[in-house]
Amino acid sequence: MQLSGLEVLVVGGGVAGLAVAAALAQRGAKVSVLEQAGGFLEVGAGVQISPNGARVIAALGQGQALAQAALRSTGVVLRDGRGGAEVLRLKLPQDGPGFHLIHRANLVRVLETACKGVMTRFVARITQVSPFGPRPSVTLAGGETLLADLILGADGLHSVFRPALNRARPPFFTGQVAWRALIPCEADAPPEAEVFMGPGRHLVSYPLHGGRMRNLVAVEERAQWAQEGWNHPDNPAHLRAAFAGFGGPVAGWLAQVEQPWLWGLFRHEVAQNWHKGHAAILGDAAHPTLPFMAQGANLALEDAYVLARELGRAADITTALAAYQQARRARVVRVVAAANRNARNYHLRAPLAQAAHLALRLAGRIAPDAPLRKFAWIYDHDVTET
Repeated sequence: MQLSGLEVLVVGGGVAGLAVAAALAQRGAKVSVLEQAGGFLEVGAGVQISPNGARVIAALGQGQALAQAALRSTGVVLRDGRGGAEVLRLKLPQDGPGFHLIHRANLVRVLETACKGVMTRFVARITQVSPFGPRPSVTLAGGETLLADLILGADGLHSVFRPALNRARPPFFTGQVAWRALIPCEADAPPEAEVFMGPGRHLVSYPLHGGRMRNLVAVEERAQWAQEGWNHPDNPAHLRAAFAGFGGPVAGWLAQVEQPWLWGLFRHEVAQNWHKGHAAILGDAAHPTLPFMAQGANLALEDAYVLARELGRAADITTALAAYQQARRARVVRVVAAANRNARNYHLRAPLAQAAHLALRLAGRIAPDAPLRKFAWIYDHDVTET
């Protein structure tokens, strides 16, 4: 299908929205992005971009920009939470697209740079989606209606598009909450992700902003419900109390936290329908995932590239959207399931924890790259080749 002149309306100015806007604009489409905030937000936390996502950023012409804005990760280190002793070290490849540690705001800036010719409108909150007809439409909070040849919902976790395309299915609370925080980082910190594992909880940390800041994400199992979303402030004393038994550098890191943000972790089903009429969803709007495989942003990048690719290949919009869902849904279901399983692996209690840690140490000596090979199906996937 000829994309030149195709009018596309993208709702959402996050990773998914900007990536699909860039991919379509680079193929000749006339793209507008609607963002409900007053600008591209500077808030957020660290994001890990694995090779499958980095390949998309490179294909959008921003590989060098990613390298300059991110730290290239050298490894992942699993540690015992009580004393900080190393359990397993995974060395990450330093050739090829690589693994990157980046603040979400910097990732958004990288993708924004790729959006040449894309029109952006801020303070544009969508209240209704009408996907049918040759010119689908969205309605803004003030009552204004906007039409396009194609409308795309990249509007995240609380998507207006998802229930317009699917029967509403409420998520369920996983019994886990997460805090995120940024603190100053020590100058000599290696560019690696560290995971401190404890009974019913774990903490992930890695440097950002050229090593000037340290990202913290701490997850605790508990019955007390917390609101979904990642921008709810909490008292740092609550975070410190939850991880009071952790040793190594964790206590010192948590002592520096001034403003943590708390959110409840909810499990959502992957949407059954990713398209209807001349409308489609991508990223968290289609498949919110728990953070335990660090694939949320990477899956969004893959979605964006495949959607643009299929629109360029197909004879019409309807055929393209069907091909997009066919190409993406099974893979996304598998990745989301892997993230769900990983949540349990970090939270083992005695005596299972000691046995599991011993097994990991032995495996690390015998086949140190085996854990990375286990997930090669995620990281080696290249949507830009097909």
